[in-house]
Amino acid sequence: MDKRESILQIEHLSKSFPGVKALDDVNLEVSEGEVHVVMGENGAGKSTLMKILAGVYHADEGRIVLDGKEVFIASPQDAINQGINLIYQELSVAPNISVSENIFLGSEKSRFGIVDRSEMNRISRGILRTLGAAFPPETRAGTLSIAEQQQIEIARALNHQSRILIMDEPTAALSDRETDKLFEVVFSLRDQGIAVLYISHRMNEVIRIADRVSILRDGQYVGTLDKEDINPDTIVTMMVGRSLEDFYEHKISTNIRPGTFIVENISDGKTVNETSFSVGAGEILGLAGLVGAGRAEMSRLIFGIDKKTSGQIYLDGEKLSIQSPGDAIKYGLGFVPEDRKLQGLFLQMSVGDNISMNVLGNLSKAGILKHSTSNNYARGPMSDLNVRAASTSVSVESLSGGNQQKVLLARWLAIKPKVLILDEPTRGVDVGAKSEIYKIMGELASQGVAIIFISSELPEIVGIAQRVLIMREGSIVSEISNKDEISQENIMYYATGAKTPNYTYKKTAGKI
Repeated sequence: MDKRESILQIEHLSKSFPGVKALDDVNLEVSEGEVHVVMGENGAGKSTLMKILAGVYHADEGRIVLDGKEVFIASPQDAINQGINLIYQELSVAPNISVSENIFLGSEKSRFGIVDRSEMNRISRGILRTLGAAFPPETRAGTLSIAEQQQIEIARALNHQSRILIMDEPTAALSDRETDKLFEVVFSLRDQGIAVLYISHRMNEVIRIADRVSILRDGQYVGTLDKEDINPDTIVTMMVGRSLEDFYEHKISTNIRPGTFIVENISDGKTVNETSFSVGAGEILGLAGLVGAGRAEMSRLIFGIDKKTSGQIYLDGEKLSIQSPGDAIKYGLGFVPEDRKLQGLFLQMSVGDNISMNVLGNLSKAGILKHSTSNNYARGPMSDLNVRAASTSVSVESLSGGNQQKVLLARWLAIKPKVLILDEPTRGVDVGAKSEIYKIMGELASQGVAIIFISSELPEIVGIAQRVLIMREGSIVSEISNKDEISQENIMYYATGAKTPNYTYKKTAGKI
């Protein structure tokens, strides 16, 4: 990267909350016209640092230097006035007003005391044009996609003459095509001399978009990589203190009992087509496929969330009658859904209540459950899974994504499952939490749990699964049972239809 003028220096910044030192003597330098990615595990201090820059928090120690002058950022509005805008992962677009009204929210144009929507539309149209937005400023914001609403947020920042734009996990809810469009916008902003501070845990997009990458670990600044030095192994080592190869180090069960859990001819009459497979006790079975292949739908049929039109399920030779998730739990099935916030967790309830949710009957007396009882019970699983929380009494929504996922795992481990379905268990978590989840999976398999592991991240399927089934258009089209043949290329050949389907179901499919 060409040498640019420094626009922002963060010097010896520290910030503490009750019982936690979020930032400890952090230093960081940002140049104009660069995309500067900040990475670190959940809890590393990234969000705290950005909120200090945005005026949400105030540092306990240290200073912020903007254009060579020390500044104090008193409030979010003060940050905006000084050219710093933070776009949160959860967008703050008002859905029931127009795009231009959102862009000028809080700074409306007026004539003779009357809001001048014509002038606001004119200015907004020009800003939207620079972003390549395909919608007019008169559009009601709530009718637009998440990606388009994100463009509104960026347009608002440009209208505020932003010179430093902070983006917190901006691609979390975007499709690949929408992500490509966002990157075009980010590169355009960079070319205009705007500094983009970009928080992400997605390695592929970091490699693609970053001019520099700075790493935080446990609230401390680790270092900064220039573009030519950016690579996954170096980043991971800096983030978690271990190499990328160590990610998939876990206990491999060699005592697999084939055919323990059998699914035969399961179908919903729409997305899943009379599909059959088996998984052995102690086996990690990977389930791969492109979006829309039917993996999530099949897992919901198995667990009784959605109604199947045909099919039988067997566990240890017993035919199961699963009409609801409650039935599945009674038989010893656990299920971690792909969307932990909408489908898995009770966000406003405590960590203790979430962990103990599936065993309330065992903890209550005469139908009455004390919070202290569930909190006391949850301390063991919290410790076993290394859930980082101040106590069992804090709400789950206050935790990082990785810790939320471990809370959800702890809930299902409480029932001592014989079969555990994990649908995208590492989605939205940082690399450190991913490594811990892989370790947990390995330990469960070594204890004889049959694991069905659904993932869209092919490297982790290759690294973790002992056998892989590939789905396409609602059917299993291939099985790769030789570990040496499990590769991203082979999986994609079958997932895309580049290779002819070769799958024939056998009840002994769990054998390795």
